[in-house]
Amino acid sequence: MSTLSFPKDRPFDLIAIGRLCIDLNANEINRPMEETRTFTKYVGGSPANIAIGAARLGMKSGFIGKLSDDQMGRYIRQYLNDQSIDTSQLAVDDTGAMTGLAFTEIKSPTDCSILMYRDHVADLLLKPEEVSEEYIKQTKALLISGTALAASPSREAVFIALEYARKHGVFVFFDLDYRPYTWKNVAETSIYYQLAAEKCDFIIGTREEFDMMEKFSGQQADDRLTAAKWFGHHAQVVLIKHGSEGSIAYTKDGEAHRGGIFKTKVLKTFGAGDSYASAMIYALMQGWDLPRAMEYGSASAAIVISRHSCSDAMPTTAELDEFIRSAERGE
Repeated sequence: MSTLSFPKDRPFDLIAIGRLCIDLNANEINRPMEETRTFTKYVGGSPANIAIGAARLGMKSGFIGKLSDDQMGRYIRQYLNDQSIDTSQLAVDDTGAMTGLAFTEIKSPTDCSILMYRDHVADLLLKPEEVSEEYIKQTKALLISGTALAASPSREAVFIALEYARKHGVFVFFDLDYRPYTWKNVAETSIYYQLAAEKCDFIIGTREEFDMMEKFSGQQADDRLTAAKWFGHHAQVVLIKHGSEGSIAYTKDGEAHRGGIFKTKVLKTFGAGDSYASAMIYALMQGWDLPRAMEYGSASAAIVISRHSCSDAMPTTAELDEFIRSAERGE
């Protein structure tokens, strides 16, 4: 399987659904959160970052989600508009829900943490009836992520979106994006992750995330067994990330492609997965083969972890091409 096939002649390349939040990244790096006094505000949330990254690369992106009815919600909408992302399907909460906040701590290039505030957040209140079938049928690909499955009604909204995508031949990417603090227990998490994964064409996650999803399957934590399980449903590609060792993408026709990493000056560890996904998705939708698309994703990840933000740090095609020409590959 050298390339993937996507629907043609649709106005949107990629529509994402799910979490929209605010990242507050520490300005005082190399110190703990307790000693940090100032932060810089960015739009965040894994699906939002991926949509932004795709838009930076020239893709026509849209977003389905829910915003708080306050200054933070309006800030997110304006930022997405500024990135040329369609916001026509962003609902506004009327219950007093807030925007989720993520405070980041950068103690060292390898010691970073995120302090999340996720109680009564607007993005988890997206209702099934706020997901438009007409909108989804206009895209070539849909991106879902695991955090949107953590609570109702957002959970049901994602499953409605998946039904519409399957009905209209939309290619579905699933970024597992497991955040344990948003879930009640591992059994609930595993069940809903598996139900969603069964409807997806391309599943992306770390080895640990796949282990969580397959917690009760009884099978060993083996990449090929994991891939085979999902090939029994809709999956065409299962990409498993192994941190500094790179990633391996398994295809339904039995191939396996290992992706490496690029050497870079690391500022922080977060944001790598989102930037990797956005650039890889872009490359796949240009008709590139999987190994080349994985290289593009790795280059994007290397750029983003060298910068302070996630969303603002997403590179352009010119930046990526120049980086790949000049960067040193990791071992």
